[in-house]
Formats: sequence, structure tokens, C-alpha cells
Amino acid sequence: MHERPDRHELGPLGPPLDAAPDGAAREWWLRTWLVLTAPSAVFTALRDDSPEAAALRSEPVLLIVILAGMASVLSTPTASGYSGLLLLVWAFLAGAFSGLVTYWLLGAVLYGAGAALGSQGSYRRARHVLAFASVPIALSLVLSPLKFGLYGDSIGSGTGTGTDVFFALWIGACAWAAVLLVIGVRAVHGWSWGRALLASVGPLGLGLLLALA
Repeated sequence: MHERPDRHELGPLGPPLDAAPDGAAREWWLRTWLVLTAPSAVFTALRDDSPEAAALRSEPVLLIVILAGMASVLSTPTASGYSGLLLLVWAFLAGAFSGLVTYWLLGAVLYGAGAALGSQGSYRRARHVLAFASVPIALSLVLSPLKFGLYGDSIGSGTGTGTDVFFALWIGACAWAAVLLVIGVRAVHGWSWGRALLASVGPLGLGLLLALA
């Protein structure tokens, strides 16, 4: 099991994190997108959990968490109770709160499951794996303008085929995020698929319960 490889062996995604801080920080912004197409390499880079490396990716992690939270609250029926500027303010505040609570809570569950299966990684790294796995959910926020176009300010009140399509896209984003989480756990720990899936069951199950609550 390879928990902490040499910092110069972080995959083919640009210069190592020993490079100039500005360049290394930009690399993490790039990885925020690359996790959609090259997830294993991105999650392998998370093996470096030094304070310096964690600080370099802290801003992308925060943005992902907030955007994923906003996308989540806008997918709920509660969103139909707001309109105009109030909807935007509510989406940001409620989304930030929801995203951060989910980030810390599911991160704790993922960390506990990993530790039970022999992981030597930190709680912080577990949270970062969860955050990067949530990029598809954060990206689904781009659907909101389309919802506005169809339903006006009452973004969650539509019915019919259009609503079904948006719901299917939302479910697809969540499923994509679930797959990325398993890939991430496997890559960051160097585990088998079965072990990674077992570690991911807890946070995925709790996430589903929170979504249905």
C-alpha cells in the first residue's frame, strides 16, 4: 500500500508540487477540470497531504463544495418558494451551508471507513477526495439558467417532460460523482476495487439519505 509516494511522482499533469507556488496552485485549478477525464491521476496527486500541498488546493476545494451545495439546494422543491434576487441569495447561503456541512460530515464518514479498512490517510485528505469527486454535482449548476428559461423565477415548480429531463441529468451527475468517489478512494490508497467500494458505501449511503430527507 502506497500512502505517501515521493512528491515528484504525482502523475503526468504538469510540474510537481515542489514548483513555484503560483504554478502549483494553477495546477490544482486545472485538476479540478481534469478529474472529469483523468480521475485516477488527479486523485493520485492527493496522496501528497503535506500542509503546503493541502493549502495549494484549498481554494478549488472550497469552490467545489459551495457550487455543489448550491446545485443541491436548487434541485429541491424548496427552491420554488423563492424568486428573483431572493432566490440567488438563498441559493448561495443555503448552498454554502449545505455544501460545507455535507463536506465535513461525509468526509468524516469516509475517513472513518477508510481507517477501519487500514488507511493511514488524514481526515483532511478524505475530505479533499470527497470534494474532487463532487465536481460533476458542482458542474450541474450550469443547468440552472436553463431552468430559469423554462420555468422563470420558480425554478423548482415545473412539471412534465422538462422536469423529468432535468431530474435525470441531476441523477446522472450524482451517479458520476459516486463513481468518481470510488475511483478516488482506490487511487489515493492504491487499493483494490472491492476495498475502495466498501470504503465508499458509508458516505454514499449517508449522502443518499440526506438527499431524500
